[in-house]
Amino acid sequence: MYAVVKTGGKQYRVAPQDTITVERLEGEAGDIIELGEVLMLSDGDNIEVGAPMIEGASVAAELVEQARGKKIIIFKKKRRKHYRRRNGHRQDLSILKITEILTGGKKPSKKAAAKPVAEKKAAAKPAVEKAEAAPVALFDKPAGDADDLKKISGVGPVLEKKLNDLGIYTYAQVAAFSKDDIEKVDDALSFKGRIERDDWLSQAKKLAEA
Repeated sequence: MYAVVKTGGKQYRVAPQDTITVERLEGEAGDIIELGEVLMLSDGDNIEVGAPMIEGASVAAELVEQARGKKIIIFKKKRRKHYRRRNGHRQDLSILKITEILTGGKKPSKKAAAKPVAEKKAAAKPAVEKAEAAPVALFDKPAGDADDLKKISGVGPVLEKKLNDLGIYTYAQVAAFSKDDIEKVDDALSFKGRIERDDWLSQAKKLAEA
């Protein structure tokens, strides 16, 4: 038996024990998700097609993991206009394991196990600690005095400290960024293309030459 369900604006052919990756759905690992938009059901020779949905049919799935897709680079350029924009995007996804295909308005037989309040607090604590932790250094600290990175447009005291934590201390380092360096800093600080959007490399080169 299999079904065709719709979620996140896309259609999926599913059967019990299948694992699918869909657009992000609310919930935590172990929760039971009920997909109510069933377009078609097939059980051997019996095929039922909805108009557009099949009334009383649903698909139950266990939420295995909340994940993110591969990074996609969006690059825009206008010739002879000095316009270049580069942004990255990673889609939020949910990984589901199909447990049941239900008809006649039935509800999933398996329920998500209720987590004790103490367990929820303990699970949330590492996430807070991770958010407050300093970024891991990506570059070796250069010899000599550090430059005032706050002179780069958009860099304040807080961002300057984060850049220092990554090992970035001088204008020369920023001016010499390669594409890989820009991507690494983008990912580490969730800049979403800010370095190229604000043209940090040109700013840093002028400051280094001054």
